[in-house]
Amino acid sequence: MKAVGFLNSLPEEAPDSLMDVDLSTPELGPNDLLVAVHAVSVNPADAKRRVRTAVDRPHPSPFILGYDAVGPVESVGSGVSGFRRGDRVWYAGDANRPGSYAELQAVDHRICLVRVRYWRVWRNWWMMALSEQRKHVS
Repeated sequence: MKAVGFLNSLPEEAPDSLMDVDLSTPELGPNDLLVAVHAVSVNPADAKRRVRTAVDRPHPSPFILGYDAVGPVESVGSGVSGFRRGDRVWYAGDANRPGSYAELQAVDHRICLVRVRYWRVWRNWWMMALSEQRKHVS
């Protein structure tokens, strides 16, 4: 599995401030979802961790950043309920686990939400509610 990580806290201009790494597929705990990461955000916490966590000595293995992500569930742990393979989920990950700058991420299902399945229905309802509100405000 491909991921992006770092070993040392280096200036962002340094060629090795971030690097491509190959890792094994994350092991799934009983409460975990294995998510195929399709999109991430660059969270300010990621930048802070990159410059502050390996100032004096390098990490023993590449540190994978990334908190916020979205993607489909590839598999579910034995204790997971309410999620199934193929559900598109979004979440803000756990700082104590490898991050989302990777192809796959194991994440506790209790911090995940299923993406709205019927976006058009939800959007149409919301637009109708807004237009009704405007009628009463004007």
